[in-house]
Amino acid sequence: MVVPVLEEMRIRSLGVIDDAVVELSPGFTAVTGETGAGKTMVVTSLGLLLGGRADAALVRAGAKAAVVEGRIDVPPDSAAALRASEAGAELDDGALLVSRTLSAEGRSRAHAGGRSVPVGLLAELSDDLVAVHGQTDQQGLLRPARQRQALDRFAGEAVAKPLAEWSAAYRRLRRVGGELDEITTLARERAQEADMLRYGLEEIAAVEPSAGEDTELAAEAERLGHAEALAAAATTAHGALAGDPADPESVDAAALVSAAHRALEAQRAHDPALASLADRLGEISILMGDVAGELAGYADDLDADPLRLAAVEERRAALGQLTRKYGEDIAAVLSWSEESAARLARLEGDDERIGELTAERDALVSELTGLAERLTDARTDAAKRFADAVTEELSELAMPHARVSFSIRRSDAAEDAPALELDGRRVAFGPHGTDEVELLLAPHPGAQPRPVAKGASGGELSRVMLAVEVVFAGSDPVPTYLFDEVDAGVGGKAAVEVGRRLARLARSAQVVVVTHLPQVAAFADRHLVVEKTDDGSVTRSGVRAMEGEARVRELSRMLAGQEDSELARAHAEELLEAARTGA
Repeated sequence: MVVPVLEEMRIRSLGVIDDAVVELSPGFTAVTGETGAGKTMVVTSLGLLLGGRADAALVRAGAKAAVVEGRIDVPPDSAAALRASEAGAELDDGALLVSRTLSAEGRSRAHAGGRSVPVGLLAELSDDLVAVHGQTDQQGLLRPARQRQALDRFAGEAVAKPLAEWSAAYRRLRRVGGELDEITTLARERAQEADMLRYGLEEIAAVEPSAGEDTELAAEAERLGHAEALAAAATTAHGALAGDPADPESVDAAALVSAAHRALEAQRAHDPALASLADRLGEISILMGDVAGELAGYADDLDADPLRLAAVEERRAALGQLTRKYGEDIAAVLSWSEESAARLARLEGDDERIGELTAERDALVSELTGLAERLTDARTDAAKRFADAVTEELSELAMPHARVSFSIRRSDAAEDAPALELDGRRVAFGPHGTDEVELLLAPHPGAQPRPVAKGASGGELSRVMLAVEVVFAGSDPVPTYLFDEVDAGVGGKAAVEVGRRLARLARSAQVVVVTHLPQVAAFADRHLVVEKTDDGSVTRSGVRAMEGEARVRELSRMLAGQEDSELARAHAEELLEAARTGA
């Protein structure tokens, strides 16, 4: 199977590194150098490149920003390639180019495949690409939660399937429980709300408002309140247009316009302009006649009815009571009524809903009880196989008498906390089941197994972690492993075995190791040395690949601090030969 490979990194203005390129091999790459030369910056750079936390203090003094660029050979059908493609990134001849820029002010930017992306995307990609292990990661191995994750990862489908079912049921149980709590603990408040809604709906139903009624009544009230004035205005206007029947001498506008029209009409044949004016006067005469007729009808129909006005004002008052309480107008009141009726129906259905939710909760608890047993059985079986495999690896890492085991136990639930009934006990449970998982180590015969955090020294913990990764490599491989000082506290034969295990791990994955031990570096397929210049910086030429005689000299320096010591050189050559024949 083709897996992603980190081909190279370019590091600029990061810590002691001014500008350097780190070229890596698909197998085992060892990174060495004098103390303080910047070896750990390789680990830091990769951490930044894969979404790690950025610290402005990492930017080289005097530089505006630190930049880390990486080229990762990514198969197009890999999870990393697909996730990058979803974010708009493009592959460059089968490689994914990623970069991270960290300004001296603390701002951070990320790019992948030529696109600006959230830093979180780089972190997502790292889950599929690289397992980084340093002193901090060793501390992470001490946490029971990480140990449970490791065991579940090793168990594979046997745990993954019931755990996925557990997670779905657990999330649903949390939602059901939350809704039940809301209904039952807020029962009084909900009853009060229902009473208020019921009262409001009854009040609105008693008035029976209709849409637009308030606007229509307002217009009618205005007309009825000014009926006399409106009638007088209509009569006066009608008299002005059509004349007063009781006064034969009165002059009306209609008669005057008609006379003007007749005068022009008599001469229209002599001038088209005059004919046009005659036509317009004719239109005015007709329009005035129409208006006069309508005014007469309006005045006759207008009735100043005090009883009707009183009825309208009474109705408007009733509608006003509703708009003061339930909306700015009748349309809003009717909308409130509709929404409140729906809400009241939900509140009045609480008893039925409580019954439904209680039945669903009981079914989910029963389902989780069965899944808890399946998870515990699967973890117990995997724990035995995992512990035996890690113990076997430790025997080859100069810990022949060490024994690794797992403690898988359940805790009693607090009196008022949710619980599952298992084996006659009220057992606490959480998003990952009922099991509390802890990795135990007995470093020598007769020693009681103790949590790794208490039973392992720094060097032992490094070897336990390496053994765990070697075991994982056979069941759930990660494309690239990066170890920073994994050999801390290790020497002699144990160091040789660490190197041998790393070389074996590199058969199925890319392995990059920052080390100070020649026994480890000798097993590498590619040996890089980080060197500082006289001014204390690491430049482009400061990361060099060691081959042939140069590699022997570097191993001699690591062995005795003397590159030209014949004894150290002989020992270095012996180490290289042993690594070639014994990996």
